[in-house]
Amino acid sequence: MAAGVPGLFRRGARLLTRYVKAHPVPFIISIFGAAIYAGAAVGTTIILGRITNNVIVPTFESGRPEGKAVWYTGLALLLVGLLRASTIILRRYFAALLTYRTQRDWRRKLADTYLSVPLKYHRETPTGELLAHADADIVASSEVINPLPFSIGVVTLVVFAIISLATVDWLLMLVAVVLFPLLAIINRMYTTRAEKPLGVVQERVGQVSRIAHESFDGVLVVKTLGREDEEVERLEGAADELRAARVGLGRIRAVFEPMIEALPNLGIIALLLIGSWQVSIGRLNTGDIVQAAALFGLLAFPMRVFGYFLQELPRSVVVSARLDKVLAAPHEPGASTNHPPVVADGPLSVSFADVSFRYGDDPPVLDGLNFTIAAGSIVALVGATGSGKSTLCELIPRLVDPDGGIVAIDGVDLREFDPVAVRSEVALVFQETFLFADTVRENVTLGDPIDEGELERAASIAHASAFVHRLPNGWDTVVGERGVTLSGGQRQRLALTRALLRGPRVLILDDATSAVDPVIESAILRDLRTSLETTTLVVAHRVSTIELAAEVVFLDEGRIIATGSHQELLRNNPDYARLVHAYVDRESMAEDIDHEVADADTSGLPS
Repeated sequence: MAAGVPGLFRRGARLLTRYVKAHPVPFIISIFGAAIYAGAAVGTTIILGRITNNVIVPTFESGRPEGKAVWYTGLALLLVGLLRASTIILRRYFAALLTYRTQRDWRRKLADTYLSVPLKYHRETPTGELLAHADADIVASSEVINPLPFSIGVVTLVVFAIISLATVDWLLMLVAVVLFPLLAIINRMYTTRAEKPLGVVQERVGQVSRIAHESFDGVLVVKTLGREDEEVERLEGAADELRAARVGLGRIRAVFEPMIEALPNLGIIALLLIGSWQVSIGRLNTGDIVQAAALFGLLAFPMRVFGYFLQELPRSVVVSARLDKVLAAPHEPGASTNHPPVVADGPLSVSFADVSFRYGDDPPVLDGLNFTIAAGSIVALVGATGSGKSTLCELIPRLVDPDGGIVAIDGVDLREFDPVAVRSEVALVFQETFLFADTVRENVTLGDPIDEGELERAASIAHASAFVHRLPNGWDTVVGERGVTLSGGQRQRLALTRALLRGPRVLILDDATSAVDPVIESAILRDLRTSLETTTLVVAHRVSTIELAAEVVFLDEGRIIATGSHQELLRNNPDYARLVHAYVDRESMAEDIDHEVADADTSGLPS
């Protein structure tokens, strides 16, 4: 373990150098303030020695103070005190500025990384862990900056102190020469033992954050399934592990911090013993002892700050390594060539040529897909749960890339385009709709300057305009987090409005109207066909929706079983017919339940 300490300090030095290089000006100013403070602090002790010899001792001997000496030494003490105060402000302000700028840099880099990593990364990484990185880890990685200028100032202060003690007496200087290396050795022992526990603490902070986020985010599931006690136990278990890790680290600190606290005071005791003997034999005077004792007393707090710096260094090194690992995550693949964006007017065709895709080592989700969606057509994608429909939809806007084969838009492999360029032409609306805790207008425009007429047109096509105008403040009504104040169908229609405002030339509805009334859903699809020039792919489960499509693609276990019109597939494909009949039975059951509820409500009986 001891062999790892030099390595840790090297990593710490590289980390601090990296921080300083990013923002050198506030660091230089804070170091300047720390250095001036160190000189002024030593100057204070020298003045105290002069006051003792020239004012206090003569006053005791003569019974009256020497007027000029009092004024001169008092003025000097005041000026040095003002200098120390101003340099403290200078050091603290610019050290804090460096700290907060470093945290800002980390957050910007993390935000850029979170936005640019592939979708797979977010599926595999718990949200609570991402939040822990963006909050607790960033604070921990940069906390070492605050004591850094003062710690460097302490080195200057020690040098000045040794020089000052050397001018007084070499024996007193020897106490300091023994004391300071001893403090460094104790701090090194601390860092040796604290590095690994600090890493464990940060990992368990992320674990607690992950569990808390899951419990809060899934509060409806937790409450409806009566899982409150189990979730509390799960969080308590993680919190107990975090507590145990922090208590273990606290034990290490409890051993070393009292040593660091006690050593300067032990130095003062040694100094007084030696100094008293020196005064008794006439080698030193009282002012010299006061000056030396004040100097050691002055060093006690700075040495604690230096110890705090050395305590924080291992944690910052460990946590910054965690953050660097996040930043090193592979980013979303860009364009394989410098192919220009799609410039053709009107709807775009989409084609799949021998496309395959799998998640990790699992069996293929898509296997050997070959079909084309003609420009301007409406195609229904039908298949049982787990047949690969959602994955197919995610391939078109390049949320994921195929493992094999080619997905092409307007005849060009999607991998030749930048993903951002593809998503400016392709809109994907999911079944699960996300809305921000903001106004309805901001949720659909996302802050873009959208003309009111254009907004109303998109909302009209999505059949959202009527219910929006019935809201208390219309478009300016604030919805709850994730849009919980709206119904599922309303949220889906707002998500469709949001997609239509982007003017997509390929529109993908991944069961995006499942919560919408079937009559309204049919009207939406009809309006999409008549009002927009776009290619539309609809993942459909309702027969009324399937019948509106010009072509149906029947998908089963990642393979295309059949394509054609709805009627053709009903006649020629028994598997398709069975699936559609199951859809019809489910819709009939849902309608029967709705009728029963309505009858119970009108008769006054409990439903």
